[in-house]
Amino acid sequence: MNSIFIVLPILCILMFELGLNLRLQDFALIFQKPKAVIVGLLGQILLLPIVAFLVCKIFGVEGVFFIGIMLIACCPGGSSSNVFSLLAKGDVALSISLTAFSSVITLFTLPVIMNFVTDYVGHSIGITLPIKNLLLQNLLLMFLPIIIGIIINYKKPNLAKRIEKVLSKLAFPLLMLLALVFFIQNYKVIIDNILYLGACVFCLLLGAVLLAYLLGKVFFLNKKEKRTIVIEVGMQNAAQAIAIASSPFIFHNNTIAIPAIIYALLMNVVLLSYVGIIKYRRND
Repeated sequence: MNSIFIVLPILCILMFELGLNLRLQDFALIFQKPKAVIVGLLGQILLLPIVAFLVCKIFGVEGVFFIGIMLIACCPGGSSSNVFSLLAKGDVALSISLTAFSSVITLFTLPVIMNFVTDYVGHSIGITLPIKNLLLQNLLLMFLPIIIGIIINYKKPNLAKRIEKVLSKLAFPLLMLLALVFFIQNYKVIIDNILYLGACVFCLLLGAVLLAYLLGKVFFLNKKEKRTIVIEVGMQNAAQAIAIASSPFIFHNNTIAIPAIIYALLMNVVLLSYVGIIKYRRND
């Protein structure tokens, strides 16, 4: 089975589901809560890749795994982050806006950062980045489904709610299906590197959560905003990372996707634990 025929439709579905949740007003939140939006985007789009780079250097990560870890760190927020923000009693409107902004902004920042990464480590192992193909794939598989979702939500809000109600229940199972398919196809490489990559990815996640928490403290955000930014910075769009890694038009390398698969599993464990701690403290 060619995994690309599973990856690309799942990415489209997740992005379409995100668009169904968006309204044009969500982008206007930057004028209502500029500090919270800017801090969240700063943490996710700029500082998280820096943390990933430092983790790779500290652990001595090389080659395709270096590219894979940087790739997941450069992706936008995950489409399920608003659900986690709701569970954590965070600012759901802020969560939706940050996911929307990051999905658009990373269309341009991801190619720039990943071009630097592939120049840094890729040439020595024969990997280059076709930037035009990356931009085109992201526009077709991410931006276009989001726009279609926004239009349906604007023109037919009741229909959008019905469709979103179904797709929201499928988002997590689809991501887990994607991870399962990749695990089955690449289990030997994953098992051989699971402890090493797991430690790297866990440190990246832990660094993301701590960084987001400190950003909230430094910029005096309120409790709901801080919780939301922790979740947004920690939750990445693993489906996009897997799609870029495995796409025959870009890297065409399933091994590059392995850090994103591990990240997809660990981020749910770490962020659910974070939500659990919040609920425990609230009931204490």
